[in-house]
Amino acid sequence: MLLLPDLSMVGYLANSRIGAMFYNLFHHKFLAIIILALGYSFNVSELTLAGIILIGHSAMDRIFAYGLKYPDNFKNTHLRWIGEKDDFIKRNIIY
Repeated sequence: MLLLPDLSMVGYLANSRIGAMFYNLFHHKFLAIIILALGYSFNVSELTLAGIILIGHSAMDRIFAYGLKYPDNFKNTHLRWIGEKDDFIKRNIIY
């Protein structure tokens, strides 16, 4: 269930702009907090669970340095470019 938000990548089948919009919608922590709060406030366990899953998934993505997507390319995120030879870890090692 933790990986369900990644189904939002189906938007990339249309184009990268629509894909980024769908991906970012389901990976934005503000939406997750709103869904969690609504579920908790109205005692709707399904919404509460959905909010918890969205928060957990977004946090997991940030731990692995996958960020919100820019509309130009799936690999271009607000945290880094995914897949570079000089990846995130190598750039942040202090020698």
